[in-house]
Amino acid sequence: MNKKQLKYDTAYLKMAHEWAKLSHCKRKQVGAIIVKDRMIISDGFNGTPTGFENPCENEEDYTKWYVLHAEANAILKVASSTQSCKDATLYITLSPCKECSKLIHQAGIKRVVYAQGYKDDAGLKFLTKAGVEITYLPYE
Repeated sequence: MNKKQLKYDTAYLKMAHEWAKLSHCKRKQVGAIIVKDRMIISDGFNGTPTGFENPCENEEDYTKWYVLHAEANAILKVASSTQSCKDATLYITLSPCKECSKLIHQAGIKRVVYAQGYKDDAGLKFLTKAGVEITYLPYE
């Protein structure tokens, strides 16, 4: 990777970290930014669907089943716009789970840059098999 690309990747990943802070989830806050042709086309963080209560965890402190992941929120936002994720890069603070990996691939995202590994790396393995370029960039 060239120095210029690393500089941009670092900056976009920092933005994803800032976006994660907007999440109302206590257990884990995750942020995502989708960039295409050096332009941010979408953003997202993990949280409940529009119109639902903000807390992500139930009384037993488990994450509610209907909480949307950051990358799913970002991809859905693009779907309701005039933009397309085709050949875009997804910057995400936590590597994608299996379910989100399917969405990333189907949306046409060609590159994923992440700062921290999720407990299950099956999503990353799937994306690699699908031909998506994966870059691990630890956040300072």
